[in-house]
Amino acid sequence: MEKGIDTLQSGYQWRARIWLEGIEGTFLGLGRVVLLERIKTYGSISQAAKSMGMSYKHAWDLLDSMNRQAGCKLLETVRGGKKGGGSTLTAAGEKAIVIFWRYHEQFQNILQEMTVKYEEMLTEEKSSVYKN
Repeated sequence: MEKGIDTLQSGYQWRARIWLEGIEGTFLGLGRVVLLERIKTYGSISQAAKSMGMSYKHAWDLLDSMNRQAGCKLLETVRGGKKGGGSTLTAAGEKAIVIFWRYHEQFQNILQEMTVKYEEMLTEEKSSVYKN
């Protein structure tokens, strides 16, 4: 475990993942958001998928699911040709990333608070055992 502010005496740390579910299942989660970010960086679904060790088909299926569930496109694609193809995020895609990271950060803060509270409880328990 890393040393620092997140490391407590007990060595315990609450961990969890957060994702948004829709009717079809997962709509937005860490992997899907990273895929969107990589598409933004590389301008290509293929390159984004490759950078994540993911097949193009799997990336396309994830993006298709997100677009269907969102009811709007999260990215625009241009087919290849002489000039090559590419992909860019729409305003909705950009917003999805921002919203996810906002809630992810809040969730991580809650987990950290839970860890601190648990550490305090353990410390109180240890103190009461030594007093008796």
